[in-house]
Amino acid sequence: MITAAQQQAQRNRGTIFVEDGEVLRRDEFAGRQYIMRIRAPKCAAAAKPGSFAHLSCDDSLPMRRPMSIMRAEEDWIEVLFKIVGQGLSLLARKRPGDTINVLGPIGRPFERHRERPRLLLIGGGVGIPPMVFVADILRAAIGPGSVRWQPLAILGSEIPFPFAPAPSALPVPGIDASMPGTTPATMPLLEGWGVPARLASLAGFEGCFDGYVTDLADRYLTTLDRSELEGSEILACGPTPMLKAVAALAASYEIPCQVSLEEYMACAVGGCAGCTVQLETPEGPAMKRVCVDGPVFDAASVVW
Repeated sequence: MITAAQQQAQRNRGTIFVEDGEVLRRDEFAGRQYIMRIRAPKCAAAAKPGSFAHLSCDDSLPMRRPMSIMRAEEDWIEVLFKIVGQGLSLLARKRPGDTINVLGPIGRPFERHRERPRLLLIGGGVGIPPMVFVADILRAAIGPGSVRWQPLAILGSEIPFPFAPAPSALPVPGIDASMPGTTPATMPLLEGWGVPARLASLAGFEGCFDGYVTDLADRYLTTLDRSELEGSEILACGPTPMLKAVAALAASYEIPCQVSLEEYMACAVGGCAGCTVQLETPEGPAMKRVCVDGPVFDAASVVW
């Protein structure tokens, strides 16, 4: 009899690729943060919002590091990372032209539900990339058309953001009214795509909401009527305490929420089961692997 784990492994066959990628671009930001563009055509072609790549950091270090994919075009992917430890320090030394071995894309991505087009994208720190990827996928279907997606991104950081915030010209009435006398700042990339975004921080950055992302999200959600809430869904990625708070916020408004969990990973393909989390399933409590059973889960099912 084939077990559930074996069935999942069979579904992953032919969808995860190993290839030598070439560093195309490396941008450094305050707080020891980096955005790296890597030519990896196989991974790029199959990547979806929420999936990640397992990257080799250096020939001297056998263990890879998992990175959420922020963007994926025809032959390249982009990742955002902050130096924490030896591996990412070595990765940050890579320059255009250098080779990085890429294993990916891996993981269960975010799902979009047409009956809930009002998407609230909440990203914290290095949890920002999947939200950017979702916005990138949606931007061609925003506004008039067969599906009128209405995304709003709320991004948070307690260190300088990995981009240069700029004043927003896209109004968000439910939020801007709570920030009187302030020109709201946004992520220019999302602004250019027509996706409104607002920034939150306790660090006192200009144009940012003074508080947590959940505080700002709460102010927005409280302005929606029942029909608008029934058409809403939250997608989130960030530190576990933030995701726990987002899950509680979604439950209080009775709207669905998907979260992309962050966990330490060794193999990242389901073999070692070192990244398991406890979920409540119809069959009862179960341990699931973040790498291949996730990283995206229904927030209501996670045992926080």
